[in-house]
Amino acid sequence: MSSEDERPTGPDAGAPEQLALIRESVRKAEVPRARPRTWRGAALAEELPVARVLVNKGVLHLDQFFDYAVPEELDADARPGVRVRVRFGAGGRNVRGGRREGGGLIDGFIVERRAESDYQGALAALAHVVSPEPVLGPELLALARAVADRYAGSLADVIQLAVPPRNGRAEAKASPEPLPPPPAPAPGSWDRYEQGPAFLRALADGEAPRAVWTALPGPHWPQEIARAVAATLASGRGALVVVPDGRVAARVDKALTELLGAGHHALLTAESGPQKRYGQWLAVRRGSVRAVVGTRAAMFAPVTELGLAVVWDDGDSSHSDERAPFPHVREVLELRAARSGCAFLLGGTSCTVEAAQLVESGWALPLRAAREEYRAAAPLVRTVGDGELERDGAARTARLPSLAWQTVREGLRAGPVLVQVPRRGYAPRLACEQCRTPARCGHCAGPLEAPDQHDLVCAWCGREEAAWHCADCGSRRLRARIVGARRTAEELGRAFPDVPVRTSGRDHILDSVPDRPALVVSTPGAEPVAEGGYAAALLLDGWAMLGRPDLRAGEEALRRWTAAAALVRGQPEGGTLVIVAEPTLRPVQALVRWDPVGYARRELAERAELGFPPVSRMASVTGGAEEVAAFLAAVELPERAQVLGPVPVPRAAPGRPRRAWDAPPGETWERALIRVEPGRGAALATALKETRATRTARGEGGPVLVRIDPLDIG
Repeated sequence: MSSEDERPTGPDAGAPEQLALIRESVRKAEVPRARPRTWRGAALAEELPVARVLVNKGVLHLDQFFDYAVPEELDADARPGVRVRVRFGAGGRNVRGGRREGGGLIDGFIVERRAESDYQGALAALAHVVSPEPVLGPELLALARAVADRYAGSLADVIQLAVPPRNGRAEAKASPEPLPPPPAPAPGSWDRYEQGPAFLRALADGEAPRAVWTALPGPHWPQEIARAVAATLASGRGALVVVPDGRVAARVDKALTELLGAGHHALLTAESGPQKRYGQWLAVRRGSVRAVVGTRAAMFAPVTELGLAVVWDDGDSSHSDERAPFPHVREVLELRAARSGCAFLLGGTSCTVEAAQLVESGWALPLRAAREEYRAAAPLVRTVGDGELERDGAARTARLPSLAWQTVREGLRAGPVLVQVPRRGYAPRLACEQCRTPARCGHCAGPLEAPDQHDLVCAWCGREEAAWHCADCGSRRLRARIVGARRTAEELGRAFPDVPVRTSGRDHILDSVPDRPALVVSTPGAEPVAEGGYAAALLLDGWAMLGRPDLRAGEEALRRWTAAAALVRGQPEGGTLVIVAEPTLRPVQALVRWDPVGYARRELAERAELGFPPVSRMASVTGGAEEVAAFLAAVELPERAQVLGPVPVPRAAPGRPRRAWDAPPGETWERALIRVEPGRGAALATALKETRATRTARGEGGPVLVRIDPLDIG
């Protein structure tokens, strides 16, 4: 018999093919989706027939919960924490059969089931339950409320940052069974720190120490974070590690896997993709995994019984969210540690002023090594100042000093050499030509600038400074020069034609380079890790880093430099670093001595004397000139609040994406700064939030953007 003879005959012949065609035609047909039921006349749940819902409306005057009736059919799935769809905005007039109807469909979360509502009118019914998976627990809800209040934002905006978008495929998969706690780890390289082993023991014993950790340069810090996480897991608690980017997260992920094996932790980064990332997040939410390593959004990860919160490199701008209400990872994890009583570890090769303040206030203790350990782990640091550059014929002709050429030549004999060149777009701030002290306003101590290359104007309060002179040396001469080298890679490539030159920057970032001679030219923050460490490094254009018109310029330059220097071999192994910057400047001296903590403490003392953040609290109000003026006239500020400005807001640099606080194309925005004394930050946030809510409810004027403790204040 042929194959055709074997085909079935009869009434069912070809049924599978016909069904397949029908299904395909139905999928392709443009049939309008059925609208959710209004549940008119439907019975309500017998017990707790009211659901209190957080609707996804980020406007401040609607920053509250709304009650909805729970139909009996939805009773089982409508649990606290689940996603729902509700109708919103119909008003109280469209009531039928005791139910409010109409309005647009909007997403929301059930936060509570109640026996009765505080609202006296008719309730609308839940449209439907999107998923029976609870994703918003009471602990995460309370944290989001605290963050919203801290940053003068709405709860709905914070929840959008905290709960990732739903992925049905990931949700349908069961999470693995949780693994038993691992044994407490040995101290390992934590022995190099004076209180390192004691810190690990405290974590393993279930205690909650708080520490600001100045990590030794070198490749060991990912393993040290992994051991801290392992010690916390050994106590039966969870751990959360937040790092600036996916490359750093991958290093900690690798260290944890090598120490504990797979299955003990989840990796939450954008590089994972939406389905995998949501699946990992659900595993954490369900308690299957009790340790998390991730980037900024992971600060809200719902870790069960959180025992340790870790922030690495808190000075990196990636830790500050660019979506409203613009929370910072460090502040959020401080809130989590204070609310839950968990341990807290703030680490980095440098030290921010905020970290120094935590130690100064006694909230956290320092976790450092002896000076001898830093000297052994750090490379030899040599400086090239302006005077040497002017006398150096090689620097004038080839744009690099002789010491840099010599360091590169000797380093290439032993391995790769790193060359750090600042990104384009760094603009210098004005400083005294004689002693390099930043030029500041006599009224508010803000940075001075010369937008028309003639008149001096304060970038904060906008006042002109007609008779400036340096408070330190009395000089009246200013400087805004950058010793730059944009063609560094080309120059080095011509000078060393037999050596490969690799670049790492915004368009293409390298993760690592092999341990063989090569020139690696990188922008700050994009430096790849060298196997075995770099033999040498050059830090060029120091004035491009230090001359930025920002309060944090020195702190940020030192952070970038120490991060690059930490990738170089230690001095006993021949590691050498050359920095082209004036050696008398404090950030350069801090790098030479490897003393970022001392620099941060001195910076904190000076900011306290001048009333700068973080000692004081600041907020920025940005928008059109009329809107900002009307807002400032309406807000009732705390006692002794100081308003600086407003001043024009610069437009976004060409070719760079516009941030929320940049002026839109074709528009002119202004920004005012509001400064309050310590202890009045909460009152300032409340006042700003209430004013925004009132203006929004009344529909007064255009949008006004409010940021609490903005990073870039000039």
